[in-house]
Amino acid sequence: MYEVDALEVGHWISRYLFPFARIAGLLMVMPLLGTRLVPTRIRLILAIMMTLAVVPILPPFPVVDPLSVAAMVIVLQQILIGVALGFVVELLNQVFVLAGQLIAMQTGLGIATTVDPSQGASVVVISQWLLFLVSLVFLSLNGHLVLIGIMIDSFFRLPVGFEGLGPDAFASIVQWGSWMFAAALVISLPALTALLVVNLAFGVMTRAAPQLNIFSLGFPVTMIVGLFILWLTLSEMASGFQGLMEEVFTFTRKLTG
Repeated sequence: MYEVDALEVGHWISRYLFPFARIAGLLMVMPLLGTRLVPTRIRLILAIMMTLAVVPILPPFPVVDPLSVAAMVIVLQQILIGVALGFVVELLNQVFVLAGQLIAMQTGLGIATTVDPSQGASVVVISQWLLFLVSLVFLSLNGHLVLIGIMIDSFFRLPVGFEGLGPDAFASIVQWGSWMFAAALVISLPALTALLVVNLAFGVMTRAAPQLNIFSLGFPVTMIVGLFILWLTLSEMASGFQGLMEEVFTFTRKLTG
């Protein structure tokens, strides 16, 4: 009669526990699925289903007692890897949120705020509108499927073990924050430049005709011009999002390689 010992049972548990930790960490922070709009139970079910589908093709894991300190260290490392992958891709959405805030401050629309249901925070309307736009583009380009594929490939590039992401990887993630601000500035630069020209024109008009009420005239004109420039650059933002998404996915592959 075949008997199952405790070590073999522990190996079976760890076989599914370690990949589940990395997948769950990704689903906690990745765009769309990691927001408050998706219930925790849905993310848990997705993580379990993905784990059951992925485990048969994964390389062998180290034999570790799932109740030991070593197993807890490995689980924490896997959660950090998943969170790091999802966090880097989430920065892509924050690029357009920041760009919307820059445009709103220059157009005078910064006073128009709304509550972001995905984050539970108050953001300007332009940022929320751009966030909806890039979320739809992200889904249309199958960005969520590409991210899941990168996560599965990370099990081969960075196998489950006692070695996780090194200090260089976390340093590169921190430096990636500067990329977010630079990309947001590039996206909002056409609107900011046009509004700067409008403000200079109003400055010249005020100098030439001091009796002109610049506040009652300049505020609505600035908003109209800002919305018009935003409409003109809308198609370029969608194509620019695709280029930025490719940069982000390239970085995530290097992060686990």
